Amino acid sequence: MTTTKFINVHDEKLTIEQWGNLIESLDGKNMDAAIFNVDDKDDREYDAIFLGGGAGGRFGSACLRAMGGRQLIIDRWPFLGGSCPHNACVPHHVFSDCASELMLQRTFSGTLWFPNMDGVVTSIKDVVDLFRRGRTGPHAMMNYQSKEQLDLEYVLNAPGRIVDRHTVEVAGRRFTAKNLVLGLGARPQALDIPGSGLKGVYSNVSLVETLDYEPSDTIVVLGGGKTAVEYGSFFSATGRRTILIVRTKCLKLIPDAEIRTYVLERMKEQGVELWEGSEALRIEDDGKDGVEAVIVRTPDGEKRIETNFVFTALGEVPNSEMPARALSVKVGPSNEILVNSQLQTSVPNVYAIGDLIGAPMEMFKARKSGMYAARNIMGVEAHYEPKDFPDFLHTHYEVSWLGLSEAEARARYKNVVIIKIPPNSPDGLNAALPASDRTMLYAMAKPHMSGYQKLVIDGDSRRVLGAHHVGYGAKDAFQYLNVLVKQGLTVDDLGEMDELFLNPTYYIQLSRLRSGCQHLADL
Repeated sequence: MTTTKFINVHDEKLTIEQWGNLIESLDGKNMDAAIFNVDDKDDREYDAIFLGGGAGGRFGSACLRAMGGRQLIIDRWPFLGGSCPHNACVPHHVFSDCASELMLQRTFSGTLWFPNMDGVVTSIKDVVDLFRRGRTGPHAMMNYQSKEQLDLEYVLNAPGRIVDRHTVEVAGRRFTAKNLVLGLGARPQALDIPGSGLKGVYSNVSLVETLDYEPSDTIVVLGGGKTAVEYGSFFSATGRRTILIVRTKCLKLIPDAEIRTYVLERMKEQGVELWEGSEALRIEDDGKDGVEAVIVRTPDGEKRIETNFVFTALGEVPNSEMPARALSVKVGPSNEILVNSQLQTSVPNVYAIGDLIGAPMEMFKARKSGMYAARNIMGVEAHYEPKDFPDFLHTHYEVSWLGLSEAEARARYKNVVIIKIPPNSPDGLNAALPASDRTMLYAMAKPHMSGYQKLVIDGDSRRVLGAHHVGYGAKDAFQYLNVLVKQGLTVDDLGEMDELFLNPTYYIQLSRLRSGCQHLADL
């Protein structure tokens, strides 16, 4: 549709509340009204057009602007911030918060002050509706901050079309720049089996956009990665039978075998069914264009699962089609745009960032890649390759890891030392450790549920090679711990650190018990 209405906000000072009202009036309802925040009095050439206003485009623009350059963001949505606060990472955090609260209540059902949760099924739709009502606020703040505080130029609520490597057309206007930065994001991998188009088949995107009924007491989740486990744990915590259909093995991305085993065992204990080595063959129609059942091939033969709700989490596909068609940029086997360490594509003056360049599809990578592309555009050489980064996921726990697993370390180093809680004693899981933030009740009454922590050390150099954690509160520390590990953090350095007791990461306390040893040994 050709854009006919222009909402010029450049000379206006909208409050965050006013931005919120404008966003809600446009989002998904009015795609023929483009929001223009463009300084037409500035006759400088744009240094870069950022096609996509998600985390990468916004942070890249802020970096380029701070370095004295001129930028323009173009995005099809009426807000900045992209998918993360709209239908990706923020909702999964909301659902994971709910999962942890619900699992605490179910674990202590009928004891202390907890109500009896036996047979109680809580609403999924109410939580989705709550998120949907609340998600405008972050977008409104980002529109406001980007205009009033960061002095960024942007055109929103209108899709951009690439004309050439210097030109983008949007809302009937053409803008040119020295460089083009592609931040078009990714989309959920589509399910390709009979019945996949029925009402009741959802991805993380369509769930928060279109869910208008309460799912049945049985839910089928297709996939075994982060998204499948995070949403599946929430569905299970609401009291529903939740079955994960996994073609190979669940949570292969967790590098350490002991940590992975602990996580999967707790998921099973909390009621999640893991059908590994299985595949959905078709989804049956209820006769009203809705889902009635899923037919699954398992190692034990075909099985029929009655349900009206199927959640698909098969990975994401980068949105590289338009730039590939318009610019002939080189594209990889997973539809990702290929870039070098300076985020440059195969086409001169064209950069690509964020989910568009493939895994890991994380917001931190989008932000950082956008900033590094901006630095290179402004003549400051910067190289970024998102590898060896700390990572995490949710079940009803936070699961965090960085560096090498125990097996990876033993393959590379002759003298690997392990420090961990719980210990390797046959009844080690019955010890009330680790005990820390949000695990104290588990530690006192269900100690095997209080978490798992492991530190992997090179016994010769005393350097920390890897850290792995199941519990709460560690993921924030991991991003800082990761920097120290890359700089050569040793067990002795950890032993010298100060901590707030009880600390979510027992690595400091445990390291103190070993840091005085001339010859390190497992603990």
